[in-house]
Amino acid sequence: SGTVIKALNVTAEHRTLSPCPTTICPENHFSFFIQSGAANVVPPKICFRNELVLGVAKKNAGVGINVAVLNGKTGELLKSGHYDMWAGDVKPLIDFLKVIEKGSIVLMASFDEPATKLNEEARKLILDMGSSMIKTVGFRDNWIFVGGKGANVQSTFEKQLKNDQGKNKYDGWPELIDISGCIPKYIA
Repeated sequence: SGTVIKALNVTAEHRTLSPCPTTICPENHFSFFIQSGAANVVPPKICFRNELVLGVAKKNAGVGINVAVLNGKTGELLKSGHYDMWAGDVKPLIDFLKVIEKGSIVLMASFDEPATKLNEEARKLILDMGSSMIKTVGFRDNWIFVGGKGANVQSTFEKQLKNDQGKNKYDGWPELIDISGCIPKYIA
């Protein structure tokens, strides 16, 4: 007897599964989701207002420190980039961070190696955006952060997982980390 093939009725909803989890936020807040990379295999992703703004599907994620900058009032993606801190140079990252405008929301995620070329000037620029952990981010650590240009408080939206050979999930790298939540719109 022959093989029976059943057709599946797939709705548009199932064909366009979002790579981002859905988060409902209060009025005058934006949702976000950040996931670090996994080892040197799975790139990070950054979602804002339940939409992917940086990741594989957008072809804008890469090794090092990944950054998405959004307008703090409208939520519009202003720019994104990734900066190789192993084989690259820290100057392009510093130049990128220096021109971020006040009132911008800044989301960052590590992939593979975020720290080898990260110098004091770059760390200070990230500290000024509200990071408290960038001072201790080291070789192959996983680190994710949400802050802002003109932020006047230290970020509570930040995680770090140290590279520890005795505890790493992947050979030479810690497990990926993620964080999600709601952040208030920028009010001047």
